[in-house]
Amino acid sequence: MKVVILCGGQGTRLREETNVRPKPMVEIGTHPILWHIMKIYSSFGLDDFVLCLGYKGHIIKDYFINFKFRTNDCTVKLGKNSEVEIHQNEAVENWTVTLAETGETTQTGARIHRVKKYLGDETFCLTYGDGLGDVDIEKLITFHRSHGRIGTVTGVRPPGRFGELGIVDNQVKEFAEKPQITQGLINGGFFVFEPTFIERYLEDDETLTLESRPLEKLAEDGELMVFPHEGFWQPMDTFREWKMLESMWNEGNAPWKFW
Repeated sequence: MKVVILCGGQGTRLREETNVRPKPMVEIGTHPILWHIMKIYSSFGLDDFVLCLGYKGHIIKDYFINFKFRTNDCTVKLGKNSEVEIHQNEAVENWTVTLAETGETTQTGARIHRVKKYLGDETFCLTYGDGLGDVDIEKLITFHRSHGRIGTVTGVRPPGRFGELGIVDNQVKEFAEKPQITQGLINGGFFVFEPTFIERYLEDDETLTLESRPLEKLAEDGELMVFPHEGFWQPMDTFREWKMLESMWNEGNAPWKFW
């Protein structure tokens, strides 16, 4: 099963860092948050990733193209016949990573539509490139397969500035993008979708956001279920949230670390 990660946003609320790099490349400890997200999935055996690139996407490309040089000792021979010798050359991460350019200003719904060619006709996972959680991916996928609907969203319980889910018997009846007050579960990412979601609900309109028409219509059609997650979940939208996550990692108190 492939994992799609949305990596193209501009991260305007974290300008201290995103002026020079895309938000998924902001480091927690010594690794980008994107690496942490991918490690969560790979801990459950999912190691085939499709990254939807946009803002400063070349930095993410450079990171993965040079990954083996970053993670192993090497000797660089300069001059006319220059070469690089990798001394360990051990595969630190056994990942397949597709780096897909989906547009500088394209919104989330259109980004997913533009990577359709890399997903085939199979169920796929999807999440944001700036949120961490101790989500049990195996249980999430099992739950998705059990209900037979097109989509599953992981529901979490943090502050009320995200899209609230109107839920009856684990079915999402309403998807309210950004209510003023939130008391119930909210959209925490960590989705699972059938390929029909792209065909029926998405289009190549760069203004199309996943969180507006597509998920709202999916809920209206009775095809969106929620996987309740009562554990840790935290987005990295602000400087304060970034420093909090980094402190948790550096202090050895990172709930999302399954590996």
